[in-house]
Amino acid sequence: MPTRFVKGDLFRWPGLKALAHGCNCAGAMGKGIAVEFRQRFPRMYAEYKERCADGRFRPGDVFTWTEDGVTVFNLGTQKTWRTKAELPAIEAAVTRMVRAAEQLGIPRIGLPRIGAGLGGLLWEPIRAMLERIGETTQVELLVFEEFLPASTESEGAG
Repeated sequence: MPTRFVKGDLFRWPGLKALAHGCNCAGAMGKGIAVEFRQRFPRMYAEYKERCADGRFRPGDVFTWTEDGVTVFNLGTQKTWRTKAELPAIEAAVTRMVRAAEQLGIPRIGLPRIGAGLGGLLWEPIRAMLERIGETTQVELLVFEEFLPASTESEGAG
């Protein structure tokens, strides 16, 4: 299914029951959109920290958490918050995520511009990779390229 690129609020998009975000593998969710995930899902954050501390969460891994009808895919995109994201880790994690979503019957996943921003990578190669992966699955990847408050959400051009 083609990946869709939109503008809006990942947490307030109507009907979106699965979310994903890029994570470091050092147990820190202290900046960017990760702070919002940490605040909304404190038990998930505690489990994430444990997995990072004992080596069960590494670049390319996916840690899936479901709570209150929402599934969160934590994607291991970089080793620490001080290092850049790694494109091979992003690709491995996103591929694992869509396969897990297929198994779970999840039709659509919303995600921000993983790896860009705090991840330090250029967006275009990541965007192209997300488009390629989207063509291999029936799971719709709904990528929020630009944050807009919920009252002004609109679909962006693909």
